[in-house]
Amino acid sequence: MSAIKAIEYDHARNAHSLQSPRLAIPIIFADGKPKSLLDVGCGTGTWLLAALEFGIRDVFGVDGVEIGKDKLLISPDSFGNQELTQPWELKRSFDAALCLEVAEHLNESSAATLIDALVKHSDLVVFSAACPNQPGQHHVNCQWPAYWQALFNERGFACSDDLRWKIWELGEIEPWYRQNIFVAKRAPEKAGRETRIVGAVHPEIVPGIMESAGSSYFPKHVQQIEEGRMPLGWNLSLPFRAAMGKLRRGNYPESSGV
Repeated sequence: MSAIKAIEYDHARNAHSLQSPRLAIPIIFADGKPKSLLDVGCGTGTWLLAALEFGIRDVFGVDGVEIGKDKLLISPDSFGNQELTQPWELKRSFDAALCLEVAEHLNESSAATLIDALVKHSDLVVFSAACPNQPGQHHVNCQWPAYWQALFNERGFACSDDLRWKIWELGEIEPWYRQNIFVAKRAPEKAGRETRIVGAVHPEIVPGIMESAGSSYFPKHVQQIEEGRMPLGWNLSLPFRAAMGKLRRGNYPESSGV
């Protein structure tokens, strides 16, 4: 595959740590370790290196930005540049595929093309993409999870965000993964009939979103909570987390700020 830079993105400006994938991959694949793994939008290969360490021997990554061999954390033979905005195929399948915080960097006209490529290569896709107003580099198609869920449904995949709530409180994992991640599995008989994935905002990302969106965003999030659109587990854990926060601050009135 030839080297193609289809989007304006500099991986050097977003140096992701290995800590997130090293902790997340064993949780993602707790029910069974895949023999092969594809990472679409892999960057320098942090998730694939963690997968190799976990014991997944057959890994491959593609990215829409050219990555120098000296920057890769995986073998250059396990990496290829690929124009992600156009149809593409590796002429093989994988037990599982990752596409994490990639889709928002492609124009909306390429959204269906990206999902087509993912489902062509695997029956199991672990996916995440930035929500509206989530700050970041070249974010041009930020959507709530239900948007992507619908695209997977159209291709015979059913989706679940159970994984999101398993890692929601794990501070060692970067918050955008904890907020946006879900799993899509090929299941034509269930596709479109499963529960819609709610659009939830992680507390660690709220400040950035508020700064990006302005003062109009926060009331919308309050409405989201008041209407009961958060998962039951989130609501049940809220009193405990609020009490712990109060204990950390001490029993003093909040400052009104400046």
